[in-house]
Amino acid sequence: MLKFLHKKTELPTRDQALSGRVDPIMTAETHFVSGHKLKGPYPDGLRLAMFGMGCFWGVEKLFWTLKGVFVTAVGYAGGLTPNPTYREVCSGKTGHNEVVRVVYDPNVIGYPSLLKIFWEGHNPTQGMRQGNDVGTQYRSGIYTRDQRDKFAAEKSRDLFGKALEKQGEFAAITTEIIDAPPFYFAEDFHQQYLAKNPNGYCGLGGTGVVCPSLD
Repeated sequence: MLKFLHKKTELPTRDQALSGRVDPIMTAETHFVSGHKLKGPYPDGLRLAMFGMGCFWGVEKLFWTLKGVFVTAVGYAGGLTPNPTYREVCSGKTGHNEVVRVVYDPNVIGYPSLLKIFWEGHNPTQGMRQGNDVGTQYRSGIYTRDQRDKFAAEKSRDLFGKALEKQGEFAAITTEIIDAPPFYFAEDFHQQYLAKNPNGYCGLGGTGVVCPSLD
């Protein structure tokens, strides 16, 4: 059992990773709640953000309810296997994280507001797990589209880290902040899961610490 858990919380090397496939796996065409197209095209002026905060079911609902968010989708990113399936990601042999893609209107909700929700919506100090969910696909991550967003993400991490430190009961932040890697849409079953299954598993649990404003 200990050997299994060790493997599950270690990212695979390229030689260890599953080969994947050339073609994308099947997914939904539209958002179950808003009806907007998951893959676009999106209206002009909208921006993309991508976050990993543990099980993507609850995370997606956290963002799709926000005013200014046009559409959300769950998927896989940050790994080595092209076009992976959920089962493959859960094996720990793809290196991918469960992530949520957020398409938003910056004139209604800014990236700093999304970052605040990110930090307060989960515990970013747990490494390759989130609560009872253990594995590389549950790690905390911010995947940025440009240098402006990366700077904001890193600044917010530092501010939230200081807020956590004042509490004296949390480990250091383990969130990875990297340039946005390829995003692979998850299967239809997982898209807007909690809208289809209102009593389904959520998995969210924050630290209770407020993230300081970036302004």
